[in-house]
Amino acid sequence: MASSVFLLDLKGKPLIARDYRGDIPLAAIDRFMPLLQDREDEQGTSLPVMTENGVTYLHLRQKDVYLVALTRKNANAMTLLQFLHHLAKVFTEYFNTLEEESIRDNFVIIYELLDEMMDYGVPQISEPKILQEYITQESHILEIMPRPPLAVTNAVSWRSEGIQYRKNEVFLDVVESINMLVNPSGNVLSSDIQGAIKMKVYLSGMPELRLGLNDKVMFESTGRTAKGKAVEMEDIRFHQCVRLSKFESDRTISFIPPDGEFELMTYRLNTQLKPLILCESVVESHRGRIEYMVKAKAQFKQRSTANNVEIIVPVPSDADSPRFKSTIGSVKYVPEKSAFVWKMRQFQGGKEALLRAHFGLPSIRDDDPERRPPISVKFEIPYFTTSGIQVRYLKIVEKSGYQALPWVRYITKNGDYQLRMPDPVTSGASRLPPI
Repeated sequence: MASSVFLLDLKGKPLIARDYRGDIPLAAIDRFMPLLQDREDEQGTSLPVMTENGVTYLHLRQKDVYLVALTRKNANAMTLLQFLHHLAKVFTEYFNTLEEESIRDNFVIIYELLDEMMDYGVPQISEPKILQEYITQESHILEIMPRPPLAVTNAVSWRSEGIQYRKNEVFLDVVESINMLVNPSGNVLSSDIQGAIKMKVYLSGMPELRLGLNDKVMFESTGRTAKGKAVEMEDIRFHQCVRLSKFESDRTISFIPPDGEFELMTYRLNTQLKPLILCESVVESHRGRIEYMVKAKAQFKQRSTANNVEIIVPVPSDADSPRFKSTIGSVKYVPEKSAFVWKMRQFQGGKEALLRAHFGLPSIRDDDPERRPPISVKFEIPYFTTSGIQVRYLKIVEKSGYQALPWVRYITKNGDYQLRMPDPVTSGASRLPPI
């Protein structure tokens, strides 16, 4: 339960202030920026939740704006932080971008939204499409003020009644992001999968959808045997439309969806993975130059192809005169990032690619060892999941009985995907082939 919500500029000056409960003086926000700077000086990073003199400050930064909630109660911090994220999402839907200028240009509608989205410090309506039906940016030119839709007072506050489409379709994307850290020997130090099921719904009426996954817990609880691989999902988080009681009783994901695009659920799998794209590197540092050889291996099945692959290799900040040679793709030096980027539009499973790079170095350099950031890899593999998750069925039920087309797509992409580099070889003649 929030006492007040503020929107601040980068200097901590209030742009918007909304007091909901009156139990914290508005001047308390003046302590937010000094408190934030003190935490950054002490710990090197800012914390989303801070407390001083019985007042708790919860904040979120978006570009050049801070969204801050204050409370004296023993409030659920995750609920308030989630509300701030929803607030940022709604403002972005209305103004295309959330920044100081857009706030100054739209302060009237922002106050309207703050009044609708929170009542006496309790979060209320946060679905942008529903809010846009009766809080409009052009409301002053309307002859008749719009009435709030029934969805506001309905049990289904995220979907309006009377939606009609000529063609009823549902698009479902299973997107998995791979987080991985690999040491110079190719051994995986840490790995996990962050998954999300995203939907685009174009259905008439008030349909009910039932989604079935190859959920290991569901098979165990019902005593059934999975035909293929079953996955055990952790840290599952659902959109508000999902009936949680139904899921907890029989693991069925049942819901009346919002109209349009939304994220149905997220999950995590903490599992040991092998690198999908492994980068082996050799670095040789000599007087006046540094040389790299990077070999990329696509360690997934041949029938799959990685698209838009980018391998970002860090180099010394004082490197110059780059020369490159690669067996596939293109290479570009990006001095502002102190790295070169190797791009491949497509990289087929089971294939290997080789890159050679040569840079000049100043003849006189600092003897202090330079930090060596890891290699970062970006990629996207369509029609492929690492976890083996599968959509077993997607049933659509609506009282009018129309037929709808469900479309399912699987995508695996990089998350925080890093591979550490070996120590540079500094003695003897170069063993790498010339460019």
